[in-house]
Amino acid sequence: MTPTILLSFLLGYFALLVGVAYFTSRNSSDNASFFIANRNSKWYLVAFGMIGTALSGVTFISVPGAVGKSEFGYFQFVLGNAVGFIIIATVLLPLYYRMNLISIYTYLERRLGPHSYKTGAVIFLLSRTIGSSLRLFLVAIVLQRFIFDAWNVPFWLTIVLCLVLIWLYTHKGGLKTIIITDTLQTVFLLLSVVLSIIFISRSLNLDVAGTFEAVKNSSYSKMFFWEDFMGTKSHFLKQFLGGIFVTIAMTGLDQDLMQKNLSMKTIGEAQKNMFTFTGVFVVMNIFFLSVGALLYIFAAKNGIDVAALKTPDNLYPEIALNHLNIIPGIIFMLGLTAATFATTDSALTALTTSFCMDFLHFDKKEDQNTPELVRKRHMVHIGFSVLMVIVILIFKVINDDSVVNSMFIAATYTYGPLLGLFTFGMFTNRAVADKMVPYICVASPLLSFYIKSNSLLWFGYEIGFELIILNALITFILLWITGKTAVTQTKF
Repeated sequence: MTPTILLSFLLGYFALLVGVAYFTSRNSSDNASFFIANRNSKWYLVAFGMIGTALSGVTFISVPGAVGKSEFGYFQFVLGNAVGFIIIATVLLPLYYRMNLISIYTYLERRLGPHSYKTGAVIFLLSRTIGSSLRLFLVAIVLQRFIFDAWNVPFWLTIVLCLVLIWLYTHKGGLKTIIITDTLQTVFLLLSVVLSIIFISRSLNLDVAGTFEAVKNSSYSKMFFWEDFMGTKSHFLKQFLGGIFVTIAMTGLDQDLMQKNLSMKTIGEAQKNMFTFTGVFVVMNIFFLSVGALLYIFAAKNGIDVAALKTPDNLYPEIALNHLNIIPGIIFMLGLTAATFATTDSALTALTTSFCMDFLHFDKKEDQNTPELVRKRHMVHIGFSVLMVIVILIFKVINDDSVVNSMFIAATYTYGPLLGLFTFGMFTNRAVADKMVPYICVASPLLSFYIKSNSLLWFGYEIGFELIILNALITFILLWITGKTAVTQTKF
């Protein structure tokens, strides 16, 4: 498939996104629509669009690629995710709606103090900037290899072009626009996965029943792992518990996905959104794992040396763009682009919202829609776009493949203190030594890293995704030890 054909379809796709942005923001481009979509979002659109946000390009490429090594074991983590989403809907969302929050970190200020509040917001800004940059980096590598290298376009310019396009369709409408564009991008994502299964199955001469049997009977379909609880990361309980707490932290305590839930009129609509989203999320991950099994079956049948691809992340694009015909290749590229750009546009909006509310204190202004504040919001939006370019270019210099593959492990370090802060605030009535909180939230990940590095030697136990529980627990204990007096907790 020629780079020109791929580029033509991508440009047409972005033209469609810009057109949607124009129509959604032409009557309202103020801060209220940018931050919370005037609290008038439809829950079913948000639920559908959140699929595109949650299933990033890393999921799109890495989950199928990882099947070769971990089989369907990732589904154990997905089941934990589902439980985590239910906890978010029944515990965290009611709290946020009672407090009428725009930035969820405002809770920390009211309950624990200003230093805790700023610390929570900084953790989010750091975690989301790095995480979203790495997700975009992974996709930019594919775009560079299969499109822009043909015209000798430098990698930095590829990244800049991607972020400029995202900025073009989000800078006015913000969340109001993203709810519509993410819905559209989720359509492309779902179609891409389903059609990938169809095209790969046809190339293997399999019908629907044959495809199901081929996946089921393959050596990749083992889903639950109960062996060697102490010495392996893949045990069900480790994956399941890690999935629960990673989800609570990365979704329920993350401004990005919570901002969309807070854009609805009522808590009931927000909860319907989360329950619907959970069901679709679980089903979609089964499809991604099935794509992975089919890719490895296809590679074995057609003599593709997976080891020569350097990383399993390259298997899906290699087969879609070099071993199938033009239609599957275009569908793959659109699905990959939709998955990643739905994540990145949402992250930029959430980062802008958090900074404007948590550090520029837009929520304390009598009128958030003055020309001066709208200009400030535009500058913050541009600033985070530039910051993401810088982070991606730095990552390209220091990159090895294990960094991207370990993204969730990285999240257990960055989000662990945030989980500890919210847990302490919600389930105790003790005051914290507020000025100590920033130091505690730095010490906790460092202690967690030290324990994880030595756990196999000390205890014969290898720590996996459940590291976030340890990290949060250390934060909780340090907050308790340094807390001075008990207080009567304000009921929110």
